Amino acid sequence: QVQLVESGGGLVQPGGSLRLSCAASMSIFSGNNMAWYRQAPGKERELVAWITVPGTTWYGDGMKGRFRISRDNAENTLYLQMNSLKPDDTAVYYCNKLSASSESYWGQGTQVTVSS
Repeated sequence: QVQLVESGGGLVQPGGSLRLSCAASMSIFSGNNMAWYRQAPGKERELVAWITVPGTTWYGDGMKGRFRISRDNAENTLYLQMNSLKPDDTAVYYCNKLSASSESYWGQGTQVTVSS
């Protein structure tokens, strides 16, 4: 069974924090580098951060120092801690394999809205 269920989004004021979670099926998560992506209205989906199985991480421009990606390999769960949120961070956030393409299975995502 293929599954990606993102959660934890919501409405937050600028400067606030959110923690996103992604429950993934073993077929997607186990042994794979995982990533968070986001898509803002009218824009292409972009890579936010990724993490390897042992825990090496990478962050997109402007996200290092504000976002922290982590994973629980025992629970097939991916996390994204987001701090110092800005209005430009408003988007639908998705998790998937780092190697995912537009033709891959995608979950429904979780909406993050940063607004005062």
